[in-house]
Amino acid sequence: MKFRNFKTVPKMIFGRGSFDQLDDVLADERQQPNDFVVFLVDQVHKDKPLAERIPAQPQDMIIWLDVSDEPKTTYVDALTLNVQQFSSQHHASTPPVSVVGLGGGSALDLGKAVALMLTNEGGSASYQGWDLIKHPAIHHVGIPTISGTGAEASRTTVLTGPDKKLGMNSDYTVYDQIIMDPDLLQGVPRDQWFYTGMDCYIHNIEALNGTYINEFARAFGEKSLDLCNQVFLEDHPDSDEKLMMASYMGGQSIAYSQVGACHALSYGLSYVMGYHHGIGNCIAFDVLDEFYPEGVKTFRKMMKKHNIILPKGITKELSEADMDKMIRTASGLAPLWENVYGANWKEKVTPELLRDLYSKM
Repeated sequence: MKFRNFKTVPKMIFGRGSFDQLDDVLADERQQPNDFVVFLVDQVHKDKPLAERIPAQPQDMIIWLDVSDEPKTTYVDALTLNVQQFSSQHHASTPPVSVVGLGGGSALDLGKAVALMLTNEGGSASYQGWDLIKHPAIHHVGIPTISGTGAEASRTTVLTGPDKKLGMNSDYTVYDQIIMDPDLLQGVPRDQWFYTGMDCYIHNIEALNGTYINEFARAFGEKSLDLCNQVFLEDHPDSDEKLMMASYMGGQSIAYSQVGACHALSYGLSYVMGYHHGIGNCIAFDVLDEFYPEGVKTFRKMMKKHNIILPKGITKELSEADMDKMIRTASGLAPLWENVYGANWKEKVTPELLRDLYSKM
């Protein structure tokens, strides 16, 4: 038996106010006076106090990211070209010394993706899959301003391509440095805070109930789940710190295990209907009583406590072609279903099963 030799984030800073150390982190990468950094920042922070704190130097590049849609391969390729043109015009085609992703899960995924595509030829769609990346990424730093996705810790960057929604899964994807500053979570809209936090909660339920589970994944997953319960059921006074650590530990847990049925179904919702990952997970999880009975029961308690009302009947008017596309997307995620059912998952994951589940949403 061969065990996975997975990479984790080698450097991390945690604590309130730690964002102010970003300049020191980047100084270690700036070896020449004209070395430049690319900041990929969720545009929600534009004209906000955080924008004034970004330690950009005159030669640097700031791109305000539009994350109103889930990250697409076409957007990654456009951003990469934008950076390359900037480099050609201002830096004699010398690449940046670092790429900083600042924002929620989408911004963090885009930061990882652009850092990869600056060193790997071709379009990003050709790298959707497992271990297809050939060359190490540009040095990249991830800084979450909302917690739950685990994108700061994971080896994947989830992208919607022309044919599928699938991550670029690679050891080269992992951030070289993350900064986890709970102060940055202030002011997140309540619904978004809940949906993104539930991504973490659902990661843990799927991992802990999966066939891939092992003591490494269990140790991180159980602690992350405990922190989620404190945040979403107990209104703990240190909820920002706890949610930030739950997100990181949830990401670590699935690095050595896997997510499951909810994420497979959510990928279909996102690819065909455009639902963002967090709310898509919540819509899917709410119909998975047979798969995760205790997890769904607690999830509904959390929704009730925070006055969250999910959209219902979303697939009623869906065309047969779109329903079939969702079913194909969900059924194509083999590792997720193997984590649910084991090696014989193809016998269980039928179009009829998936159609029935989608019809309940």
